[in-house]
Amino acid sequence: MKKLAIKIVTILSLVFFSQVCYTQNTLKEINATKYEPVNKEIYDLIVGKDKEYFDAYNACDIKKQESLYSEELEFFHDKGGLSTSKKDILASIEKNICGKVTRTLVDGSIEVYPIKDYGAVEIGYHKFYNNQEPDAKSIPVKFIMVWKNEDDKWLITKVISLH
Repeated sequence: MKKLAIKIVTILSLVFFSQVCYTQNTLKEINATKYEPVNKEIYDLIVGKDKEYFDAYNACDIKKQESLYSEELEFFHDKGGLSTSKKDILASIEKNICGKVTRTLVDGSIEVYPIKDYGAVEIGYHKFYNNQEPDAKSIPVKFIMVWKNEDDKWLITKVISLH
């Protein structure tokens, strides 16, 4: 009975460690692959739109932000939940962000993937700085934005904000 238990533990250990090695190698492959835009033109356009939006965000230009949001906006916030009212989202930004928070993009972090007959999805990392708490540490957080091309006007339809 003792020998059987030792064999079972040995087999389970081998399976476990082989799975760990496989997982580590798979992660290395994923991380080793450098991002290259599928469509450089759309990539450059979305990076420019990101800058345009967040320049307005940092300057509290609510009209500009409003012009870049779709009427069908869905804003998913990991802490705040889902918001679907463009008007309420802009009011919240004006109340809680303007003059208090600035965003910086983590250089080189944006990835853009075209979505056929719709637009593109943007994935990246950014940091937020709260000027009400100047000593607070800002860590990079992931964000996802879905852009819709409506008659050559690119609008944000979905935001997934993670903290």
